[in-house]
Amino acid sequence: MERNGERRRLPPLNALRAFEAAARHLNFSRAADELSVTPGAVSQQIQNLEDYVGAALFKRTPKGLLLTDAAQTALPALREAFDRLAEAASMLTAAVDGRRLTLTAAPSFAAKWLVPRLGRFEQAHPQVDVWLSAGLE
Repeated sequence: MERNGERRRLPPLNALRAFEAAARHLNFSRAADELSVTPGAVSQQIQNLEDYVGAALFKRTPKGLLLTDAAQTALPALREAFDRLAEAASMLTAAVDGRRLTLTAAPSFAAKWLVPRLGRFEQAHPQVDVWLSAGLE
């Protein structure tokens, strides 16, 4: 995939998932349980990611795992990226399974009549994802 003429170099998604779970739990076994894999598989994915970035992501201490500074810095952006991926997947499934209602209306009608009533509709039909486009076309 290209962006602005440059090829994106992304690490393996499974390695990122393993890292995010292990970082959240600070425990490979709990991350493995969450991901339905073995602790060894989580460890291998973490090693793959560490090889990819060229740096350690965890400090292993007698009391358990700690995140390195680089891992702590990157973790919020990674969590946000996973949240956005989940949101995008939800949008795809809503479009496919009929839970999306797309409305197009003139801006004045949308603002004065439709938008004030959308709250009641959404309360009555929480499973429906409402998309509103206000335009003259």
